[in-house]
Amino acid sequence: MALALIGAGLGRTGTLSLKIALEQLGFGRCYHMTEVFQHPEHVRLWGDALEDRKADWSTLFAGYGATVDWPACHFWRELASAYPAAKVLLSVRSPESWYRSVSETIHPVLGKDLPPDDPMAGWLAMVRRLINDQTFGGRFEDREHAIGVYERHNEAVQREIPKERRLVFDVAQGWDPLCAFLAVEVPHEPFPRVNSTDEFRARTGLV
Repeated sequence: MALALIGAGLGRTGTLSLKIALEQLGFGRCYHMTEVFQHPEHVRLWGDALEDRKADWSTLFAGYGATVDWPACHFWRELASAYPAAKVLLSVRSPESWYRSVSETIHPVLGKDLPPDDPMAGWLAMVRRLINDQTFGGRFEDREHAIGVYERHNEAVQREIPKERRLVFDVAQGWDPLCAFLAVEVPHEPFPRVNSTDEFRARTGLV
């Protein structure tokens, strides 16, 4: 199965809701950071990709029809080239609400200390390199800098991916623009709404 849709939006732009929505629409399994927890062997593969911008995409995405969220969104250019028939979905929200959400969820997780023998230590090291170092240059606490990174990322996707191939999408818009872009019928069920800040913090033990 080749990827039919590449999620280019950064984390905390409704990506878990999108994962559920895309699977509901029939795109097969959708790769999200939650999938890395189920496949710890992928941590090394993502780490290799962070070193040289190359990865064994066919192994990472075997059985998946779509991607959203980190780590895959970090490699949107490479994936758009590797899967030229795939559409690109740029999930967005207001820069201010995005920064606040990451500050209250992902960023505190990156600051946790884990002993080397903890099963999650390798994952945390990879994610720190991916998000803290390579995405934000170790300066996420600098609000202006982080929001600038977010805005430049979104601008680059829109500049480099042709209009006919990509959709800029806010999950608050619901099913209609997403289904029109993907040429599928609108489900009768409400659009998924999951992984709020409170839900994230409760799940990760931050509250």
